Amino acid sequence: MDFGVVFPQTEIGSEPGPARELIQASENMGFEGLVIYDHVLGANTDFYKSSGVDFFYDIDDNFHEIMVLLGFAAAITERIKLITGIVILPQRQTTLIAKQAAEVDNLSNGRLILGIAVGWNPVEFEALGEDFHNRGKRIEEQIDVMRNLWTKKVVNYQGRWHTIRQAGMNPFPVQRPIPLWIGGDAYPVLQRAGRLGDGWFPTSDQPENAKKKIDVVRQAAREAGRDPSDITIAVQINLDSIPMPAVADYVKAWQEIGASKFYLDTMNCGLDTVANHLDAFREYNEITSKLS
Repeated sequence: MDFGVVFPQTEIGSEPGPARELIQASENMGFEGLVIYDHVLGANTDFYKSSGVDFFYDIDDNFHEIMVLLGFAAAITERIKLITGIVILPQRQTTLIAKQAAEVDNLSNGRLILGIAVGWNPVEFEALGEDFHNRGKRIEEQIDVMRNLWTKKVVNYQGRWHTIRQAGMNPFPVQRPIPLWIGGDAYPVLQRAGRLGDGWFPTSDQPENAKKKIDVVRQAAREAGRDPSDITIAVQINLDSIPMPAVADYVKAWQEIGASKFYLDTMNCGLDTVANHLDAFREYNEITSKLS
């Protein structure tokens, strides 16, 4: 098992000092990975009250731009893996995000794991000029395009949404291709993770609810001619719903159904300083060091 933490995007502020302190402390504690969330814009929920959208984040939530933050993290660390949890892929230009990811992977010496998903916020898609309604179909072609760009010197690609003629990426990433972990719990997402993903990021809080979903992922992998054991199951532990004394049992329950990586999310717990978040990280480290 491997253990890591989630960068508390909404509670870290916009200054570089606290971000640096938390990122470097996470590595110094020996954590395997640092998960970073992604949002480009927050909605003014007063305006969108009648939209029917359940906004998990809004215009008041602070978010560092994820690819810039990854470059910053790569420069100030040496070992910890840098994980997007998740990049909302269909609201981005595919070739550009492939280039950015390759650059982060190079600058971190092969430490990037690109977690991806279709997203939930139509306001962001509209502002970024992408279609919210076909995002599930497009993400599969995006995966194919990125892997081509990461592994072939010259790419010729003609898809439904992408055309690349006699072009290639330089430099390549260190990892060829960069690992892709797919996030989400909807049935098509589970099948996509099994068919195409290197890992699955569940959003379910309770392992008893996830067993059937893992079975769907593994069955999809088998039907695609893949080894289900090659798909990493990476769990985020939300401290606001799983209190620290319950973490060990929670991890063990997930491990029994196949999870191998665990990342503590300390947001929304009233931890209003970097020091408080790091205190929670240390307590988590003490607990999980006895489980490895």
